[in-house]
Amino acid sequence: MKFEGNPYERLIGSDRLKSPLLLAATVVFFLISAFAIVYWGMVAGIVLFSIPFILAYVYFLLKNPAIGLFTAVIVGFISIGIGRYIPGIPIGLTMDCILIATYIALFFNKFYEKMDWSPVKKDITLLATIWFGYSVFELFNPEASSLAAWFSGRGIGLYMFLLVPLTLLYIDDQKKLNLFFYIWGIFSILVTLKGIMQVEWGIDYAERAWLNEGNYKTHIIFGKLRAFSFLSDAGQFGANQAYSSVVAGILAIGFKDWRRRIFFGIVALLALYGMIISGTRGAMSVPIAGMGLFIILRKNKTMLIGGIIILLAVIYFFKFTTIGQGSYYIRRMRTAFDLNDASLQVRLQNQRILRAYMATRPFGGGIGHGGVKAQRYLPNAFLSQVPTDSWYVLIWVEQGIVGLILHLFILFYVLIKSSYKIMFRIRDPILKMKLSALASGMFGVMVASYGNAVLGQMPTSILIYISMALLLNSEVFDKDQKLNTRFV
Repeated sequence: MKFEGNPYERLIGSDRLKSPLLLAATVVFFLISAFAIVYWGMVAGIVLFSIPFILAYVYFLLKNPAIGLFTAVIVGFISIGIGRYIPGIPIGLTMDCILIATYIALFFNKFYEKMDWSPVKKDITLLATIWFGYSVFELFNPEASSLAAWFSGRGIGLYMFLLVPLTLLYIDDQKKLNLFFYIWGIFSILVTLKGIMQVEWGIDYAERAWLNEGNYKTHIIFGKLRAFSFLSDAGQFGANQAYSSVVAGILAIGFKDWRRRIFFGIVALLALYGMIISGTRGAMSVPIAGMGLFIILRKNKTMLIGGIIILLAVIYFFKFTTIGQGSYYIRRMRTAFDLNDASLQVRLQNQRILRAYMATRPFGGGIGHGGVKAQRYLPNAFLSQVPTDSWYVLIWVEQGIVGLILHLFILFYVLIKSSYKIMFRIRDPILKMKLSALASGMFGVMVASYGNAVLGQMPTSILIYISMALLLNSEVFDKDQKLNTRFV
């Protein structure tokens, strides 16, 4: 860079602070911040101090809107945890604002040129639009009685609708696909490390306050803490880490570079340990189902036979032996194979109660109207008195049998079509492994969602919606051969 004039006469570093105008502006800013903290609390102060960083973020977002998509992934991991320390943060609205800001940045970025929407013209975009359209239709459901409840559950259709086009536009080569995996892996490690801290060193004041709100009933079992990290609860922590373990484990097999293998191997092992310390029994179905699909996708008879043997050995270990019964975590996981488990029987009883009520309601009771979470808006409604537990039961209760069939159709359409492409169309071996990782992880989450509302909670929902778009956009990656020589 060429500078004009005498370089010794230029103001640099702290010399710039000698400017009276800049010094006065700095003093005024800190005074305003101090008054804001005194009168409106720490949140106002944090907002003010964040302004320079927000402005810098907006600048880079306008230059490269893809930043918004990756920010959504990060926010999906950390927003709920931050909400425990800074009460009052609108977590859902934060995600909404990031995604909407990304679209605004997209239009400004292409303001002087014609926007190419051809990458978005995919079947997954159509499916996302139909699903969102059905969610909007639920506003006119005669059974629904609370707009606020619908707004609280808007993410069921809205986030898929917003994330799918952004993914198709901005994750369009293997380099960006790898970046997505790295961000996922880094935050998966952080999530597990926080869970380990909770188990080994104890919880902090904010986490204790959260438990004291009534969450201790499900998170302290026989005197043992179920780790929940900085996610919504132990169920989401366990299932998401099981999901991450499947995806990272397959990537560790696929990458040739030893550094990448070590990284994703560490992610896989830590995530698996995170699943264990969460005490979430249903999360066990994620690696079992996910790795089962991966074996099928590999079309390898030896691997298939070996996988079946390992699967049967795992089932036999937990169901028919008492090995390791002295460990709390093994004892708890073993109950997942007990058909007479009290928790399972309660869930089945709740489903029988709901079945009679839902028989005459094909469109459900309205988004946001199902399960105990709806008591905030409808404390005396029938549907808010019966726990839904399962993600599919929640969809059935809120959007009826019509909504459940549509939802399952979309999930299985993506899974079956992508599996066919992986097995018979994709030629790039490393891309096969990447897509196999996404499909296997998605299938594992689909299976686990029968027992818990896994699929609809962050960060799993964000990762699933992005994965669905990636799986049905495989032709774009198959054409990208630039990175293939670095992998097997």
